[in-house]
Amino acid sequence: MQTIVFSNHKGGTGKTTSCLNVAYALIEAGKTVLLVDCDSQCNLSQSFAYRPAEGKTIGAVLLGQASLSDVVEEVGEGLYLIPSSSNLSEVEERISKKPGAEFALSEVLEEVEEIDFCLVDTPGGLGKLTYAALTAADAVFIPAQPEYYGIEGLVGLLEVCQQVQKRLNKKLKIGGLFFTQYNRNDRRRAQRDMVNLLETHPLFGPLVMHTTIRPNVSLVEAQIEKENIYNWAPQSAGAQDYQALTTEILSRL
Repeated sequence: MQTIVFSNHKGGTGKTTSCLNVAYALIEAGKTVLLVDCDSQCNLSQSFAYRPAEGKTIGAVLLGQASLSDVVEEVGEGLYLIPSSSNLSEVEERISKKPGAEFALSEVLEEVEEIDFCLVDTPGGLGKLTYAALTAADAVFIPAQPEYYGIEGLVGLLEVCQQVQKRLNKKLKIGGLFFTQYNRNDRRRAQRDMVNLLETHPLFGPLVMHTTIRPNVSLVEAQIEKENIYNWAPQSAGAQDYQALTTEILSRL
């Protein structure tokens, strides 16, 4: 199983949307996928009609109050979910006080069998759950919007990834950085200048991916309707972009 984490400690960059739609693209390619929602906002979990019973969430597993088999739910053909809950921040605080908290998610995922890909949606911020996700990951991909305030924190995030590589997870690969809500034909100078700055930057340049996710209402509609974008609007720009992004992600693993 390949474990891929989507992370950016700034909110609103498209982590959840990217995690969800890359999963759908992998399903379309015939792969089996496990989604892990590590965000207390529960947006990934709420993208499905399924509602977990009390105590049947990732938090319960991390605290040892439930087994993996207790909480995993099939939410589509070949698609499985470990849901989150609104009290996950409290769970994070509790596990952060335990030795080896960074390995909490790795230990959970060791039990997974017969799954091709595990995709993890992380919370905003760089708390223990983000560290735990990076420690469990084979690769991390960073969604970002080409805006000054969305970019300035990336240095800190890369430093965290490098610390995890060095001390906790030597196999972790920083797979790439991709832009969301951005069209390469966009005429807004500020956005184009920011993209150009990053593409030519010695640290970020090699990480910038070719694929960008254009603004597309179909992605929002599909998520609201709890539908696979490839069923809802297969010809939409959103479906095309996430298909291309998934292909590029696989090429970077």
